[in-house]
Amino acid sequence: MSIAQETASGHDSYIGVGRRSSAALPRFEHAQRTLASKRVISAYGFWIFLLSDIIMFSAFFAAYAVLSGQTSGGPSGKDLFSITRVALETACLLLSSFACGVASIGARARNDSMYYGGMTATALLGAAFLLLEIREFSGLIAQGAGPTRSAFLSSFFALVGCHGLHVTLGLLWLLTMMAQVFAKGYRADIMRRILCFALFWHTLDIIWVGIFTVVYLMGMAL
Repeated sequence: MSIAQETASGHDSYIGVGRRSSAALPRFEHAQRTLASKRVISAYGFWIFLLSDIIMFSAFFAAYAVLSGQTSGGPSGKDLFSITRVALETACLLLSSFACGVASIGARARNDSMYYGGMTATALLGAAFLLLEIREFSGLIAQGAGPTRSAFLSSFFALVGCHGLHVTLGLLWLLTMMAQVFAKGYRADIMRRILCFALFWHTLDIIWVGIFTVVYLMGMAL
């Protein structure tokens, strides 16, 4: 083969490679756009879920504000609530929020001890909060102050019980995230789920601060 033929053959091969590369490039860009759009859709959907939850709790707060004085001759919040127990519940939940923040930092740093330690502390404090709340509910029902006693107690059990249900679901989500990190590591999609969980948990803490203020502090002051 002559030099001219070898040069022509090399030129044709280069063109073929260039064509294949240019054909693969749009597919690569399409895949990147698809992944980016999935991330945007997931984040958008989560924020819609979080905002819908806040709207639902706002409706419960409004119902409680209207019905808080409707005791039907039964006990009011001043007769039923214990500031010591409620303060302990609040301390457990606020400390769990701090532990959740430590877990998020540990996940970003790929530090297993910080992540698993923070998540374990969050789970234990959240479980302690739920146990205290269950004891409160069972004590009220034992006193004859169940949700059917008056409109005030119906709205109280609905608001506080709905928050407790969310904490329970949050604990299940937390255990799932620990299992996913253990099985798959700190992948990008799992890191996004950890972020969503942290936002959900901190939102529950903010809602509880509202419950502590409106239901318990104001209820005991009346």
